[in-house]
Amino acid sequence: MGEMRKAVWQATVSRAVGILVLLAGVLLATSLCVASTPADHSVPSIFDAHSTPAESIRHLSHFVLGVTGLIFLVVFSLLIYAMVKFRGKVADAEREPAQVYGSTQIELAWTVIPILIVAVLFAATARMIHAIQDAPEPKGAVEVTAIGHQFWWEFRYPTLGVVTANELHVPVSDPAHPTPTFLKLLSADTDHSFWVPQLAGKTDLIPNHPNETWLDPHETGLFLGQCAQYCGTQHAKMLLRAYVDSPEDFRTWVHEQQQPANQGEKEAAGRHVFESTACLNCHAINGTNGTGRFGPDLTHLMSRRTLAAGAAENTPENLRLWIQNPDAIKTGSLMPAMKLSDTDLDALVRYLETLR
Repeated sequence: MGEMRKAVWQATVSRAVGILVLLAGVLLATSLCVASTPADHSVPSIFDAHSTPAESIRHLSHFVLGVTGLIFLVVFSLLIYAMVKFRGKVADAEREPAQVYGSTQIELAWTVIPILIVAVLFAATARMIHAIQDAPEPKGAVEVTAIGHQFWWEFRYPTLGVVTANELHVPVSDPAHPTPTFLKLLSADTDHSFWVPQLAGKTDLIPNHPNETWLDPHETGLFLGQCAQYCGTQHAKMLLRAYVDSPEDFRTWVHEQQQPANQGEKEAAGRHVFESTACLNCHAINGTNGTGRFGPDLTHLMSRRTLAAGAAENTPENLRLWIQNPDAIKTGSLMPAMKLSDTDLDALVRYLETLR
């Protein structure tokens, strides 16, 4: 009899511990979902939306969490009730519980109710996807072609004549005068996925299959994103930075990006190094014979705040290291080590520093 009580007690304690662990997990997940995002948006969250597509996703997420949370409470309550009501007793140790062989009402309930829940969630999701994917492009929208490479982003503004990399600039969209940005998504090699959680949902970039997405940010600032589809060794460091500018700042940025590269003779030696080595096979700089497309356009390299798709700050020291030994910053990147002499390397870095 003593051993039976001990076994019942151990089973009860085990269940209680399991319940406490489950509750702790639920509380942790809830706290992460409702936690506020830092003012600098350094921790992207779909629950801190700043664009119409992101807000639609947030509303759907709240709805789905509400439905699934209610399901959890009902199931959890029934589980607790069953554990308390029908817990094992020492007096019943030798007795077999009542056997129930089917109930039409219960079987209909646990078949129909899940079907209705799935149907509602499906309809809500399909409605949201349709609203985002089939949104018409209004006049005055900014058009951007985003091309995914291993492991960096290329952004082309075809109507503005601007080409940049890894840092997307878009204007803020005033509800009174909407200025959305429509992106055409292409891939140069393998599957990628464009994702800036606070501005838009994930959209895949698939070779030979153009895709589209759009965003209309409601406030200025920096919003972080990344490739959300495994694409190779440095997938985790295929980051992107989306700068939402005021209309005036965006026009200023476009004007600066439209200017030709610095052609001053002061750093002619560095330009000669660029034009006489393998650099020009992969990179382009307006005004030089470099027209490569395998690597980022360097015409205004120093206007960007990061190198290697966000892997390092854009400083002269990091730039020198990136040219000399890319694996020191981004192991497995497709940027080759140039193996230049110190003299040529210093001259090239000084020249690149003038590209603002």
